[in-house]
Amino acid sequence: MARFSLLSKAQKSLQEDDQTIEEAIEALDADTAPAPTPAFPADDAEDVNDIPTDESEDEAPSFDLLDAKLRVHNKLIDELDLSMLDKLDEDEMKKQVRRLVSEIVRDERIPMNQAEVATFAESVYHEMTGLGPLEPLLEDPSISDILINGYNQVYVERRGELELSTAKFRDNAHLRRIVSRIVSAVGRRVDESQPLVDARLLDGSRVNAAVEPVAIDGPLVSIRKFSKKPLTLDKLIEFKAMPKEVAEFLHGAVKCRVTAIISGGTGSGKTTLLNALSKAISHKERLITIEDAAELQLQQPHVARMETRPPNLEGKGEIRQRELVKNALRMRPDRVILGEVRSEEAFDMLQAMNTGHEGSMATIHANNPREAISRLEQMVAMGGLRISSEAVRGQIASAIGIIIQAQRLSDGSRRITHVTEVTGMEGEIIQMQDIFTFNRLRTEEDGTVVGEFRASGLRPKCLDEMQRRGVHLPLEYFDPSEPMMTVPK
Repeated sequence: MARFSLLSKAQKSLQEDDQTIEEAIEALDADTAPAPTPAFPADDAEDVNDIPTDESEDEAPSFDLLDAKLRVHNKLIDELDLSMLDKLDEDEMKKQVRRLVSEIVRDERIPMNQAEVATFAESVYHEMTGLGPLEPLLEDPSISDILINGYNQVYVERRGELELSTAKFRDNAHLRRIVSRIVSAVGRRVDESQPLVDARLLDGSRVNAAVEPVAIDGPLVSIRKFSKKPLTLDKLIEFKAMPKEVAEFLHGAVKCRVTAIISGGTGSGKTTLLNALSKAISHKERLITIEDAAELQLQQPHVARMETRPPNLEGKGEIRQRELVKNALRMRPDRVILGEVRSEEAFDMLQAMNTGHEGSMATIHANNPREAISRLEQMVAMGGLRISSEAVRGQIASAIGIIIQAQRLSDGSRRITHVTEVTGMEGEIIQMQDIFTFNRLRTEEDGTVVGEFRASGLRPKCLDEMQRRGVHLPLEYFDPSEPMMTVPK
């Protein structure tokens, strides 16, 4: 009887609160069940936000944006006529996607206003046709590097400094799909059997990716972005990477077919400088470029581009730079330009430079000009040729005219730190002389590096040949008494 009385009182209390026993049970279950995806409440539903909580009443309900994006994406694939979309231009396709996304957002009751729906539709469009969360970063001109450490950590470099981006992927599988989309576009693959890959985007930006099993916490991706408008020597002067005197000397040397090696560390601007110097090459010359992943942006009309190829699934079909350099010599080039010298192709490059292809250019990883020469010697030795070190040095001394050293300083700025001329051999030693140098003076409290560009006072040996070819530079450019530029000013 007591139990019946208590139950009656409970039923009466629930009725007074406009609840039923079933609703009470559902409420209890809701306390332990995971929160559902928020949706727009029905017109006659009670406002659940009226229940007092410790959180701010103004805080908007949160939901998984990436999960919603992928759900909308999958539904779009079911509803879109992909054959019709192929016939539409980009603007019309975006309008169709925005219209369908708006309808799906309304049907799915995803809480968004009109501005958020427009942004959401743009991201869904990128997910369908582009590179998903990477698209806004690729379109941002202030970003020079994108560094991805797993699906939830994306760093970007702006003005030489790294910062954590808000971009994220849904999970590692989502990131892996984007990586596969990038590498498959240039005929390459990345999987467990070949977890490392070099590739490029359509605009020439360089991509390196490492996936499982070598990447422990998820795919690692590095994207080196290239400006849609290649930098010129005038722009490099404006950015204080070098003074006007140095730029004019380098322009004249390249124009007069002085063979140049651009040396530097990762991210020091070697390829950017090579692209800028290539403007000095005559449009009447035939250029052959050889790269691991095509990224050079030469401005001449007669450029034949070649790219290495990795092995296939059976481990066959690999084409290395050395084979491409050998083949390039049969293609009647005026100059051969290597994106980067890495291995035994160094010997074939030196042979080309010594056999009628003066003015050829290449980049190499080294900390200073003397180390660049040492690395070339080591690379020639990697080919297993039976040739003495003295003969190799003789090849280097006769092939290379100048070495340009680029460096990324501790404050993120990039400078040309050495312009060094190779003058020949003395005994078994390659003789070199600095023409221009950047001297580091001090570092400010905020980390800014203060330095000055100054001539060494030595007259370049190649200056006579430049004058014979019609390039005349004032001798004041080589006066060491005053610095040519002090940075920052």
